[in-house]
Amino acid sequence: MASGSDRNPIIIGGLPSQVPDFDPEETQEWLDSLDAAVDERGRERARYLMLRLIERAREKRVAVPEMRSTDYVNTIPTRAEPFFPGNEEIERKILNATRWNAAVMVSRAQRPGIGVGGHIATFASSASLYDVGFNHFFRGKDEGDGGDQVFFQGHASPGIYARAFLLDRLSEDNLDGFRQEKSKAPHGLSSYPHPRLMPDFWEFPTVSMGLGPIGAIYQARMNRYMHAREIADTSKSHVWAFLGDGEMDEPESLGQLTIAAREGLDNLTFVVNCNLQRLDGPVRGNGKVIQELESVFRGAGWNVIKLIWDRTWDPLLAQDRDGILVNRMNTTPDGQFQTYATESGAYIRDHFFGDDQRLRAMVEGMTDDQILHLGRGGHDHKKIYAAFKAAVEHKGQPTVILAKTVKGWTLGPNFEGRNATHQMKKLTVDDLKGFRDRLHLPISDKELESGAPPYYHPGRDSEEIQYMHDRRLGLGGYVPTRVVRSKPLALPDDKTYATVKKGSGQQSIATTMAFVRLLKDLMRDKELGRRFVLIAPDEYRTFGMDSFFPSAKIYNPLGQQYESVDRELLLAYKESPTGQMLHDGISEAGCTASLIAAGSAYATHGEPLIPVYVFYSMFGFQRTGDQFWQMADQLARGFVLGATAGRTTLTGEGLQHADGHSQLLASTNPGCVAYDPAFGFEIAHIVQDGLRRMYGPDSEDVFYYLTVYNEPIQHPAEPANIDAEGILKGVYRFSEGTSGSIPAQIMASGVAVPWAVEAQKILAEEWNVKADVWSATSWNELRREAVACEEYNLLHPEEEQRVPYVTRKLAGAQGPFVAVSDWMRAVPDQIARWVPGTYQSLGADGFGFADTRGAARRFFHIDAQSIVVGVLTELAREGKVDRSVLKQAIDRYQLLDVSAADPGAAGGDA
Repeated sequence: MASGSDRNPIIIGGLPSQVPDFDPEETQEWLDSLDAAVDERGRERARYLMLRLIERAREKRVAVPEMRSTDYVNTIPTRAEPFFPGNEEIERKILNATRWNAAVMVSRAQRPGIGVGGHIATFASSASLYDVGFNHFFRGKDEGDGGDQVFFQGHASPGIYARAFLLDRLSEDNLDGFRQEKSKAPHGLSSYPHPRLMPDFWEFPTVSMGLGPIGAIYQARMNRYMHAREIADTSKSHVWAFLGDGEMDEPESLGQLTIAAREGLDNLTFVVNCNLQRLDGPVRGNGKVIQELESVFRGAGWNVIKLIWDRTWDPLLAQDRDGILVNRMNTTPDGQFQTYATESGAYIRDHFFGDDQRLRAMVEGMTDDQILHLGRGGHDHKKIYAAFKAAVEHKGQPTVILAKTVKGWTLGPNFEGRNATHQMKKLTVDDLKGFRDRLHLPISDKELESGAPPYYHPGRDSEEIQYMHDRRLGLGGYVPTRVVRSKPLALPDDKTYATVKKGSGQQSIATTMAFVRLLKDLMRDKELGRRFVLIAPDEYRTFGMDSFFPSAKIYNPLGQQYESVDRELLLAYKESPTGQMLHDGISEAGCTASLIAAGSAYATHGEPLIPVYVFYSMFGFQRTGDQFWQMADQLARGFVLGATAGRTTLTGEGLQHADGHSQLLASTNPGCVAYDPAFGFEIAHIVQDGLRRMYGPDSEDVFYYLTVYNEPIQHPAEPANIDAEGILKGVYRFSEGTSGSIPAQIMASGVAVPWAVEAQKILAEEWNVKADVWSATSWNELRREAVACEEYNLLHPEEEQRVPYVTRKLAGAQGPFVAVSDWMRAVPDQIARWVPGTYQSLGADGFGFADTRGAARRFFHIDAQSIVVGVLTELAREGKVDRSVLKQAIDRYQLLDVSAADPGAAGGDA
């Protein structure tokens, strides 16, 4: 075996050792030819021949091991570059104006008294990449379809605003309102791409790094899904994701690459801006991030296009017959390339070319200034165009373009390539003058020396601006633009919800199954049914949703090319190219990305989808909470089901599965409407109202989170004269006390309502307490409405003061009030200040553990007997019962002995 220094690790794997050699003589002839090439022409020539053979083998569809990485040069050779159809001189002028306005906008936002900052260097490095996309590739929405979906790198937003300014989509007032959304309203601009803040402009929020890449993958997949199911024609839509090389450190950036390759998403292109810098310094100072990313993407099955050098290198590479220049490029670490970006031409001559006479001879006829301007491919319009064109024309695989750039490019020596450039937000007068000169802009010294630097616009009738408009007209409209073309859906009538409202009779089912039964009825609706998108992370059977397999089927663009092991069963696993169910494997991040793409289809493609994402509740807001925030920011809609909810309900699974806090996490998301229903009829009202709010005539940009349980209970039929308003607003009286003389109130949610009803009975029979039971379907919504009332009262002291709904609803109910749930006490405590009476809560605070449901509830003191003692304690505090009864009750119910509790219902995976 060759030593490490002699090996060039191009190929993953070696010869298949078990395959016999059927023609040893022919094999030897090939080996002799290789030996001759090495002996006569050298190892570099032999290596080139081998790589060309591998390339030809692929053209002939001969299966050979994948190349892990290629030389540190452009993937597309100069001879294969297509004709550049644009006017490069005009495009350069456009780009110069855009660069200036982007930098000046951030610099002006950093003026004294404002100081809201911004980022200059990221767009400076990627400006050419965007410009070629805008001028030649990004499709708009004017043709009536969704156009292309472009995920812009968050830190590059100033450049996107600057271009929109040239196109008269934004004004100077808008640019001066950068990061001043309220104080400069209605002209303020959001700091990053935020659809919720700028709903007519941005489509996709991307600045929470790593979410853009995974979001783009699942958007491309959703496009294919919608096309396969004939919901929308997405055949022309291409998804572009602009990313940073430092951003690729995020697990979400690379974690789902294989699904894009597995499903052949050739409608997807990643453009990784490899300026070799993170926020504080180099990405791989001692290594080569482009080579590393090439290996990762190739291994995942992507088509890789490296865009490293601009055209000034072409003559040098053409004369590199010995491969000495390519070898120097291959072996120079990124940290050194960053140093070259900040040094002089003489330094580069001495340190990059200088220690090898053959290298130095290549540049003998070049001046130091010419060497200094040997550039990177990500700044060369023709090279970029060639890479983009190859990407969109490539079939069968997603493509990644690894484009090498300089962070802070054109901003001057104080910015370009500096470790601190990401944090630099303001240009000095000298910086501005140098920047202006570099861009050849007609701005005088006087304008730069007196006050804030001016924006530059060449004039609405100028050649540059007309060129920009013409290019966008030819590509179908302006980008980015968010358009909502979808119409309200015809929603089913009350009959669809009747079955669930009847209760479960003598059968015990979990609230998860109650929801699934309702979902089956909804999916039978001719208009609505086909729009449901079912999503689960490899847990459909856990949630009793395998009943959908035979009818809805699991989406797989290749169909099912094998005989399912359970094909004889009624509920056999069934995949189909037109399947309705998304089975995203054991990846909550992937599922949530699917949820977001489906939930925003009403805007992206003008066709509303109704995603229903079901998961172990512990692995929702806790594991992918950042994505739920992204969902709200993207104005996505749909239903999110936290199944197997509660700290004590999922018996046996233990701490890591015991969710007693997701409702609290959900309360932090302003776009989330969260409920904790106890019974099927409550779920029916909540889902019906959710469909109305999200897909009806006056649609709202919210999504619904329902926590449902796996504990089987008998669901009562909907009571006559049900308080539907109370269910939706968050609380209603479920069971009025009928016996006893000492009044009290028990508020409970979800699986705790049956415990409260049992406590109600014990209190009446054993302690003469007449307790009402209230079902608190949403602690979160009660608090949200109460806070809104207080804010109104704060700002309108002379108006009639508003009273929170929970206060009005509980008015007249004689306390004390004891709240209980299978959540930590902070969940019901959200409403404490607005309850009109003494208020106390019981909850499952602390870590969960594996045991019976009864033992767990006795441990946390939230079971029926603990509720009884809780009510008696508050009555004793008010002097309505003697304190001696508390010790009696504790002893009677053995509250200090966990093992004394009734184990409770067993089973109930769904």
